[in-house]
Amino acid sequence: MIKAVLFDMGGTLHVSDSPPGRAEWFARRLLDRLEDYDIHIDADPETLARKLHENAEAYKHWGEQNLRELPQAQVWQQWYLRDWDVDPEKLEPIAEELSFLHDYERTRTIRRPHLRQCMDQLRDMGMRLGIISNVMSSSVMPHYLKEYGLDTYMDCVLLSCTAGARKPDPAIFRQAERAMGLGPEEFAYVGDTLSRDVRGVRSAGWRLAIQIKNPSVAHRDAGLEGLYSPDWLIEDLAEIPGIIQKENAR
Repeated sequence: MIKAVLFDMGGTLHVSDSPPGRAEWFARRLLDRLEDYDIHIDADPETLARKLHENAEAYKHWGEQNLRELPQAQVWQQWYLRDWDVDPEKLEPIAEELSFLHDYERTRTIRRPHLRQCMDQLRDMGMRLGIISNVMSSSVMPHYLKEYGLDTYMDCVLLSCTAGARKPDPAIFRQAERAMGLGPEEFAYVGDTLSRDVRGVRSAGWRLAIQIKNPSVAHRDAGLEGLYSPDWLIEDLAEIPGIIQKENAR
């Protein structure tokens, strides 16, 4: 019997894109904020935007290979800003602020349709709700949940930056089990990727893997289609309550 439904955030509860000029706008924003803390980056916004993208992709690849999330200051010093040899002692006190800006402002995020409706229906069914998400900022998730009116809905919020593990590592799923006092057979998980979400559910032995379509991340799942597959592939969050009802009626 499924008793809890946990969700990814990025690509699942909201989708993101980068309109023309957004990356350069964010790079200017970051340069100005770093200057406020006496950290000078010798780069124009276009160069910094390109390097941030390249270095973030490299870090994401490293993280997926090692299933780890490094401390924020280390991420900024050794990965995102590694081309400029920034003093780690200057980064340490502002690392969370920089991480929040990166996770919240770098792209434009749009919440999925029927988000609140889905959560209300699941809660009315007696489902316990939660989040497991790979994020660098510890404050961005509470911010999103409050913004979406869901801050009182979640029984469990696990973030890679504080959990010390990243999806698809089953360790972060085990933490959710302990936090909620439930077994693997009592969980459903909703995410948008095979590489992190469906693979993580399979590694953890959870009852149900639901994948919501997100074409923008298809490149991350290349080559995994034959190795992992969800129990359900959906287009809309509104489909989830009905799926849980069907699964629990079996």
